[in-house]
Amino acid sequence: MQIIKFPDSSTWNALLQRPVMDTSALEQQVGNILNDVRENGDAAVRKYAAAFDKVTLDDLLVQPAAFLQAEATLDPVLKDAIRQAARNIETFHRAQQETPQVITTMPGVQCWRKSVPIEKVGLYIPGGSAPLFSTILMLGIPAMIAGCKEIILCTPALHPAILYTAQLIGISKVFTIGGIQAIGAMAFGTESVPQVYKIFGPGNQYVTCAKQLVNKSGIAIDMPAGPSEVAVLADDSCIPAFVAADLLSQAEHGPDSQVVLVTTSEKVITDVENALKVQLEALSRKGIATAALDNSKMILVSDMGTAVEMLNAYAPEHLILACRDELNIAGNITNAGSVFLGNYTPESAGDYASGTNHTLPTNGYAKAYSGVSLDSFVKKITFQQISREGLEQIGHTIETMAAAEGLDAHKNAVTVRLRYEDI
Repeated sequence: MQIIKFPDSSTWNALLQRPVMDTSALEQQVGNILNDVRENGDAAVRKYAAAFDKVTLDDLLVQPAAFLQAEATLDPVLKDAIRQAARNIETFHRAQQETPQVITTMPGVQCWRKSVPIEKVGLYIPGGSAPLFSTILMLGIPAMIAGCKEIILCTPALHPAILYTAQLIGISKVFTIGGIQAIGAMAFGTESVPQVYKIFGPGNQYVTCAKQLVNKSGIAIDMPAGPSEVAVLADDSCIPAFVAADLLSQAEHGPDSQVVLVTTSEKVITDVENALKVQLEALSRKGIATAALDNSKMILVSDMGTAVEMLNAYAPEHLILACRDELNIAGNITNAGSVFLGNYTPESAGDYASGTNHTLPTNGYAKAYSGVSLDSFVKKITFQQISREGLEQIGHTIETMAAAEGLDAHKNAVTVRLRYEDI
């Protein structure tokens, strides 16, 4: 990791730049595959599965027997862990439900807002270097709570934990499709795969590009995405071994991940650097983590105020506050996907089992985007009801404003009602 001491604020933008990838050539390749899936459906899906995943797909839909076998073969300890995580995630997301409130803005004028589930959603679960069954919990549970009528899941990896987790939360439509072709199948529909209205889930650069392209064609997606990242704010009250472990937990996601340590203590940098060396040697994904550390930085600043200002400018996906007075400092955080407070709150708790959602904005999008929540699976529809008396109260205001904008028909929609005499 690169070490930077007391950087001037004018250098922060360049200093905090994420790894950049040129996607212009990628877009054409991905776009061609998406168009093929749109036009040729299952045949195109099978063609690209053979080309990219080296598999022959006969039946794209996973059959019930596979779910039964997954439940029978999965380690009982892992099943218990998945169930515990599911309970916590359900508890946290169920509390996000809202009861519509009817608001009387003036006598005879009532307005309210109602959450309506998105009818058809698609979940993408990668199956490359790690079977991310935890993401099924993060996406499937709020979709179920929201009441989405159709939830489909695409994944190239039929790991028993993926099938068990899907079945546990009630997802039965699982398709053995990965990559660009999975995004295309969900976006446009095929003979086997139903078309959905919104697509969720992480993926590599190809999947990310595919999601962005189908978004341009009118299919909603969860959020813009990029490589995973974590920032740690630490002072001399932190435990360096904990900080190193948190940095590595994100670095092992992929070689294009980025981790950042911002601290007010030079000794923390030295101690964390030493702990990183020791822990890195024991990692099964050492090569991946090492590559990510090459994109990463340790930054020494003069005080906590500067540290908070810098981190708000960075807007990390995950932010860990390993410092004194963490609750007060958290109150000054304005840009972050999810915040983890204190020495005993590892980022991996949010990734798996504390209850919060791990699908979060990356690449600085936390300045304007939230992570996935129950709201991600619903639409907010407003309603209003106005009585004759209410229209008499508000009508002149509407007429005056419509006339000022030169919209005579808008004005007339009120005027004809006010002049109408009930017989």
